[in-house]
Amino acid sequence: MVFHSHIGVLAFPFGSHATPLLNLAQKLANSTSGIQFSFFNSASSNEIIFSSYVSDNIRAYQVWDGKPDAFSGTHFEEIQLFLDASPMNYDKAIEEAETENGLKICCLLTDAFLWFGCDLAEKRGVPWVAFWAPASCSLSAHLHTDLIQDALEHQGATVEQKLSFIPGMSEVSFGDVPPEIFHTQNPTSLAVTIYKMVEKLPKSTAVVLNSFEEIDPTIATDLKSKLHHFLNVGPLFLSSPTPHISSTLNQENECLSWLEHQKAPKSLVYVSFGSVAVPPGNELTALAEALETCRFPFLWSLRQHAVKLLPEGFQERTRELGKIVSWAPQLQVLAHGSVGVLVTHGGWNSIQESISNGVPMICRPFFGDHKLNSRMIEDSWKIGVMVKGGVFTKNETIEALECIMASDAGEAMRENVKKMKDRAKEAMGSGGSSSRNFSTLLEIISGTKGNGN
Repeated sequence: MVFHSHIGVLAFPFGSHATPLLNLAQKLANSTSGIQFSFFNSASSNEIIFSSYVSDNIRAYQVWDGKPDAFSGTHFEEIQLFLDASPMNYDKAIEEAETENGLKICCLLTDAFLWFGCDLAEKRGVPWVAFWAPASCSLSAHLHTDLIQDALEHQGATVEQKLSFIPGMSEVSFGDVPPEIFHTQNPTSLAVTIYKMVEKLPKSTAVVLNSFEEIDPTIATDLKSKLHHFLNVGPLFLSSPTPHISSTLNQENECLSWLEHQKAPKSLVYVSFGSVAVPPGNELTALAEALETCRFPFLWSLRQHAVKLLPEGFQERTRELGKIVSWAPQLQVLAHGSVGVLVTHGGWNSIQESISNGVPMICRPFFGDHKLNSRMIEDSWKIGVMVKGGVFTKNETIEALECIMASDAGEAMRENVKKMKDRAKEAMGSGGSSSRNFSTLLEIISGTKGNGN
């Protein structure tokens, strides 16, 4: 294939950031011809997300992750090392890709966390398109960082007060926002990185979200007034399914085969906390005891090391009731008619997958935007609940399960999430808001649309 243009795609290789960016790159690649996409990511992340078919015009490149040999630190220490190695690692890989392809990069599409994408693009005189992987509510909170900090530090606001001065956030309190917003009091590397992003985003040619405008129309309108080409183009997996991981196929088949024996509609509790978060032992015990007490059928995706923390005899006593697996094909699970609720950490990818399958949620937030997302789920969108106090206790978890699975309030949430599911599908359909925004994005990366508002 002969290429006339070259797009650089810079991923943030942590959590679930890289997969939706690859889905976006795949959709762009499948919608264009003659454009080479070079996907820059850590080797370990690329190994996972490129495990199945990707378009011929996407090529993976490795960037140095900054880790020394035999690294055994924490997840957040790993992020620190990666950020310390950036942007030199990306700059070097981009130069290698340009040499190998014989084409200079004409546009940079980067995870928004990689604020230096702005500088790399300015250096090359090309557009910078920033991809925000989480929800629009968290982007709005970060863009209002200075106002939030000023209200707490100088205007006497308390953590219980609502963010009434931010459009669309009237149900959110100061205590719900991501802790990285308070970067002056808690200057972690990630907090500083996100604040630098806030400073750079107004310079971007476009900000792209893996979401749909109709979930937060007030927030979308506000962000459109602050950013060039604010474009919701999701939920992306509705048009670009997440690649399967070949090493898990046996687990996938076993999991789906077990699900087929669950015949009662909306009767099953699906528990999954994503790829990073794991509740502490006392909370795992509380959740297990609640599941055993309620007697709802359950499927629990739980890593093997955490299974050892479950109450003694739990698996034997619930063998006929539920199943514990180390990995589950989440999209296929949520699409199964027997699933009645998702117990989740409140990560944005899981939320969108749950919404798009009409499944309400019980949230136990851990870090980052989890608590903000959980608040929106409970009080703004009314499609689920957050466990009281933000931690699992036996009684509070029983209350949450019975609320969703066996009450009129739970039925109302189920109806609300069905309506939101319909809006998401309409957005991704022909003529829908996400489809129109995607067309604008295509024009931007192909150079047929100007950089103004």
